[in-house]
Amino acid sequence: MVDVARARRVMGIETEYGITALGQPVGEELHPMQLSNHVVKAYAALAASQPADWDYETETPLRDIRGFDVPRAQADPEQLTDNDLGMANVILTNGARLYVDHAHPEYSGPEVTSARDVVIFDKAGDAVMARAAERASQSLGRPVRLYKNNTDGKGASYGTHENYLLDRQTPFDRIVTQFSAFLVSRQVFTGAGRVGIGQSSKTAGYQLSQRADFFEAEVGLETTLNRPIINTRDEPHADAARHRRLHVITGDANLSEISTYLKVGTAALVLQVIEAGTLKSNVRLSGPVTAMRTVSHDTSCSALLELTDGRRLTAVDLQETYLENCRQLVEQRADTFTELALMEAKDLLARWQDCLDALRSDPMELADQLDWVAKLKLLESYRRRDGLGWESPKLAMIDLQYADVDPRRGLYSALVAKGRMQRLVSDAEIELARIAPPEDTRAYFRGRCMEKFGSAVVAASWDSVIFDVPGRQALQRIPLLDPLRGTREQVGEIIDASSTVLDLVSALGR
Repeated sequence: MVDVARARRVMGIETEYGITALGQPVGEELHPMQLSNHVVKAYAALAASQPADWDYETETPLRDIRGFDVPRAQADPEQLTDNDLGMANVILTNGARLYVDHAHPEYSGPEVTSARDVVIFDKAGDAVMARAAERASQSLGRPVRLYKNNTDGKGASYGTHENYLLDRQTPFDRIVTQFSAFLVSRQVFTGAGRVGIGQSSKTAGYQLSQRADFFEAEVGLETTLNRPIINTRDEPHADAARHRRLHVITGDANLSEISTYLKVGTAALVLQVIEAGTLKSNVRLSGPVTAMRTVSHDTSCSALLELTDGRRLTAVDLQETYLENCRQLVEQRADTFTELALMEAKDLLARWQDCLDALRSDPMELADQLDWVAKLKLLESYRRRDGLGWESPKLAMIDLQYADVDPRRGLYSALVAKGRMQRLVSDAEIELARIAPPEDTRAYFRGRCMEKFGSAVVAASWDSVIFDVPGRQALQRIPLLDPLRGTREQVGEIIDASSTVLDLVSALGR
């Protein structure tokens, strides 16, 4: 059994960005996949990043945690994420992957071990996309816009997925019964805010989440069809005998640093409680899918949700239950945490409590912290000034403009510039993370190899790097099945001392 308190939680975020090009002649519009391809290539040229194939050998998108594989012939084509469609793929020097996923440019951040680092590398992704859009606009001769959102408001949704490495021994049915209500109720602080109700925004109004209306099942394998609250893809990108990766697809694409911090930090703590088997309360919702919409459509955060034991609680009440269980775990096992992990856990618990208290008294108190509240305050100001109803196209445009990753145009960036959004990290930390990897996971090895020996990297994935080494007949695969190996402490001196890729693989004993 893994020591769940001492073990560092390996986690990360991947985001598909909304994309459009302005001024395209009618009948000559680029397909979004082509447009995304331009964007990824534009950043690769700008950053002098080395293109490399993606190594799909260990990917298993059709393997279900419940103990079966979906036959390939029966799978929807969108589930076959291990197909190489010939689109641009770049492994960045910060250990992230930048590529075309379906019809969107996607930034998959590197593996990190703290919520604060998730925020830094997630914001680094926004910086990557801003530069990519600017360069693509120049090369295409028309403005390309990228948006950190999750729906086009016309029925399409694209994801922001969180990944948490779990102990394989944790019973999966326990995750389903104990984690679903957390994901449903956390929308009160993770929602990015959205104008329009329903998948196609046919009903006028405002809701907390960009994603809530697109969930149709509690448990399932798909990520683009019949979307489930708990995803069952069994693709750990690590030693499958020890780990499973919980692929969380319910989250919104947050611009607020505090929303992202709370989103991943509280989820990691709750998963720690679930792994430890110490959750003391019944948190099973009677109808979790319906509850997703109920929570999202309720800006007062006071709607009651029915539990299987007959109780009726608000989303804030449910979050308070999870918070209390996490607080007890941290207090009881404080001596098993590293110093940094304990500091972050205490900070998260305090912020989580303050957030829930504010949501109970007046959610608008959080307008400088949470995306959905900040956006609502902005929209209400326009509604009052111009007498707009929620059906006004102008409000939908403001919603979109909030998510523009270009800091010269994005309304979120404007709020930050005016000091109206609290921050957790600095611009200098984000810029460093755009080009340099985290130092305490295998992403360090991947990123440094791309920086120093990129021309020799034939392919890479989350759990391997494959080199073409002069003088060697066979390609050299360096496995990275343990996400906590390949750190700066373990391989930094070796990489620094290696003048050639032959030096490197020889020093690694290959």
